[in-house]
Amino acid sequence: MPRINAATVAEHRARQRRAVLDAARDLLAETGLAPSLAEVGARAGLARSSVYQYVRSRDDLMAEVVADVFPGWADRIRAAIAAAPTPGTRVWAYVESNVAFFSGSEQRVARALGSVVDPAILHGPLQEFHLALQEPLRDALRDLGEPEVDTVADLVDAMLLSATQQIRGTQHGGDADEHRAALAPLRRVLGPYLGLAATD
Repeated sequence: MPRINAATVAEHRARQRRAVLDAARDLLAETGLAPSLAEVGARAGLARSSVYQYVRSRDDLMAEVVADVFPGWADRIRAAIAAAPTPGTRVWAYVESNVAFFSGSEQRVARALGSVVDPAILHGPLQEFHLALQEPLRDALRDLGEPEVDTVADLVDAMLLSATQQIRGTQHGGDADEHRAALAPLRRVLGPYLGLAATD
């Protein structure tokens, strides 16, 4: 009888768990509703009984999605900020990444989670998500020489919320034109302060 490699079993379980979470996230983005475990299994190509190996209930599934998606979103935005070469472009990368978040499928998932998940479950991950993004923004502003870092960081966030208000109010999120329209006034206001060239 062949021996079962523990690492292979672990990798298989990790792939299946990833498939379950990805399926749940995609269904949330599409429908705005918490999917059933049967729906998740069908999307992931797994039997419903297999889904129960990873989550016990729909509520458990939503809690797992919350624990999974917020750190992933924060990591992608932080990576975009870190890749920018100057303090000014790092702040702009923060702006661009957040507009992309507000106009993409992530915002649809976040909106759906806000309507189907207990606020007590969402509170911690939301706070951690916000703090994870504020740290590199404030670091970039300090490196830019800004003397009132906290005030300017709050102003940047307020401008972002204002510029993306229309996008965030739609179920589908923004298309490419709406994305550009949201960025345009932010670029006009922040570009000179950040020292961005007109063609950046």
